[in-house]
Amino acid sequence: MDTQTKTDQKDIIFRSKLPDIYIPKHLPLHSYCGENISQFSSRPCLINGSNDRVYTYAEVEITSRKVAAGLHKHGIKQTETIMLLLPNCPEFVFAFLGASYIGAVSTTANPFFTSSEIIKQAKASKTKLIITVSTTVPKLKDFSQENHVKIMCIDDKIDGCLHFSSDLENSDETTLPDVEIRPDDVVALPYSSGTTGLPKGVMLTHKGLVTSVAQQVDGDNANLYMHHEDVVMCTLPLFHIYSMNSILLCGLRVGAAILLMHKFEIVTFLELIQRYKVTIGPFVPPIVLAIAKSNVVDQYDLSTVRTVMSGAAPLGSELEDAVRAKFPNAKLGQGYGMTEAGPVLAMCLAFAKEPFEIKSGACGTVVRNSEMKIIDTETGASLPRNQSGEICIRGDQIMKGYLNDPEATERTIDKEGWLHTGDIGYIDDDDELFIVDRLKELIKYKGFQVAPPELEALLVPHPNVSDAAVVSMKDEGAGEVPVAFVVRSNGSTTTEDEIKQFVSKQVIFYKRINRVFGVDSIPKSPSGKIVRKDLRAKLAARFLNGPTTNVVPNGGNVAKDNVPNGVSNGVSKANGGVAKEGVANGVPTDGDYGVATKGVANGISNGVYKQVSNGVVSNGVANGIVSNGIANGVHN
Repeated sequence: MDTQTKTDQKDIIFRSKLPDIYIPKHLPLHSYCGENISQFSSRPCLINGSNDRVYTYAEVEITSRKVAAGLHKHGIKQTETIMLLLPNCPEFVFAFLGASYIGAVSTTANPFFTSSEIIKQAKASKTKLIITVSTTVPKLKDFSQENHVKIMCIDDKIDGCLHFSSDLENSDETTLPDVEIRPDDVVALPYSSGTTGLPKGVMLTHKGLVTSVAQQVDGDNANLYMHHEDVVMCTLPLFHIYSMNSILLCGLRVGAAILLMHKFEIVTFLELIQRYKVTIGPFVPPIVLAIAKSNVVDQYDLSTVRTVMSGAAPLGSELEDAVRAKFPNAKLGQGYGMTEAGPVLAMCLAFAKEPFEIKSGACGTVVRNSEMKIIDTETGASLPRNQSGEICIRGDQIMKGYLNDPEATERTIDKEGWLHTGDIGYIDDDDELFIVDRLKELIKYKGFQVAPPELEALLVPHPNVSDAAVVSMKDEGAGEVPVAFVVRSNGSTTTEDEIKQFVSKQVIFYKRINRVFGVDSIPKSPSGKIVRKDLRAKLAARFLNGPTTNVVPNGGNVAKDNVPNGVSNGVSKANGGVAKEGVANGVPTDGDYGVATKGVANGISNGVYKQVSNGVVSNGVANGIVSNGIANGVHN
C-alpha cells in the first residue's frame, strides 16, 4: 500500500499503513464508549487502587446515569460547563460520563493548581459547578461566593458545599432529560497553551473524541490492540487528555478493566501491577525513567505486561532499552499527540493486533482515517520523506477550535483544515515519524505544559524586575525545566531565591522557575516579540564556555565559576546537585512523577551526568553540555 500520495502540485500527504475503517461519528461519546456494554456488563470496569473497590461496567453505567440526573437537578444544562478538579478516582469517570449524557461540557484541571490558576480557568470556561476534594475548597470559597459557582466535594461533607454521593449518586436516573446531542457539540474542554501564548480552552467534540478513540482501538487490526480481558494501568492524571483518551475512553470502548492509581509512587505502582496482573502500561518518560533506575523493580513480577506505551514527550532510545529489560514480555513503543489533535496524531504499529516492526526512537505512524504532511517552516511547501519540517494533521479528531479565541484558532488550523502542531519532524521510508525539534515555545516538564508567557506575566510585576523572559533548559529527570532571564530594576539587589519564591507561591509545582539569570536586556524582534532562540543560545554558551558571574546571586553570595546559587564545593544543594530527602530529581514531589530519594539528584556526581538522557552524549555527559568536568553548570 502506497501511504504517500500527491493531491496536487503542492501537497504530499501521508496516511496510515492500516486501512481506513467505519467510525460511528453520529453517536454521542458516552453511547459510543458503551456501545458493546452488554457483552461485558458484569466484568470489572474501574478498580480503585487506593482501596481495591471494583466497579463493574453495569455499575459504572447506572452510576453515571444517576450522576447525569443529579447534575440536571442542580441546574446544569446542555452546553454548560462543569469543572473536574480531581485526582484519579471513580468520581472523575462518573462525572465526565454523566456530563456527556446531558450534553454538558467537562473542563478538567489539576487539583494541585493554585487558586489563581483554578479561578482563571473557571472564569474563562464559565464553569457552573466545580467537583473537587475537600482540601481544595479553601482555594475556591471566595471565588465561589462572589461568582455564584457551586462547589461539590467527593469526600468530606463541608458546610456550603454540595456532596457527590448524596447530591448526585443517589439521584433518580429516570429523570434524565431528553437532549439531542449533535456530533459537533463540545464534550471536553481541557486547557492547553497550544504552540504559543497563555492556556486556552480546547474544544473537543463528541465526533472528535469518538473518531480519536476509534482510530486507536477499532477495526479488525486495531492500531492499539486492547480487549475485555486487559487490565490497563491508569497512573497518568485523567485531567490530562492523554490519560482521558488513550486510557479511560479506549478502555471503556473495549471493555477493559481500568486500574486507577491516585498518585504515582514506585513501590505502590509495582505492587498494583503484580497484584492485578496489569497488561497495558501507558506511561510518560519520567515514569519510564523511574522504572529504569529503580533498584526494587526486580522484586516484582511484571511478566503480565504485554504493552508499554510512552507519550506526552519524546523518549530517548537509551531509556527504551533500559525499560525493555524490566518488562520481559512487553512490546515497547511511543505515540505522539497534542491536546488540540484530540490528542493522538501517531501511534506505534507494534501495538497493533497484527504488529509491524518498528525503529527505536520513532513516535509511531500517522493514525488511520486522517492525513499528515510535513511542511517547510519558511515557505509552507509540502516536503517529501526524510526531510524535516513542521508536522501538520487533518482529520475529524482535531479540535473544533479554541474557546472564544478565533484568532488563535486561525493561527493553528488553516483554511484547508490542517492543524499546525509547531513540532518539527520527518517521516522516513517506512512511514515512521521522528520528532526532532519544536517551533513552539511550550516547555514540557514531565509531559506537563508550561507556557513561558504565563510565567513572564508573573515575573514582570515583581518590584525589582524591569523585564523578563522564560525559556526551557534540558533536565534529565524532568525533560525540560523553565529558567528565567531577568533585567533587574536600577539598584536592585534581589536574589535568585527571592524571585523563584515570588513565582512559586503563584503556580503549581511544575511551573516553578528552576534558575534565574541576570541580563542587561531581553532580546526582542522589531515587532516586540521575545527572541527566545537568542536566550537559548546564551544559555548553552553559559554552560559551554565555563565561568560566569551574572547569575542572579542568592543571599549575597556571588555566583561564579559556574557554581550555581552561590553554593560552595561546586555542588548545588538542589536543582541538579545533592538532593535533600524527599526531593525528587531536585524538585519537590507534591504531585510530581519523580521518585524521592536520598543522595544525588538528577544523577549528577563529580561534575558529570551518570545517566544519558535526551540527546547527544559525549564521554558520559548528557546533552553534550560539558567542558572540563562541567555538566549543566555543576562543577566538580
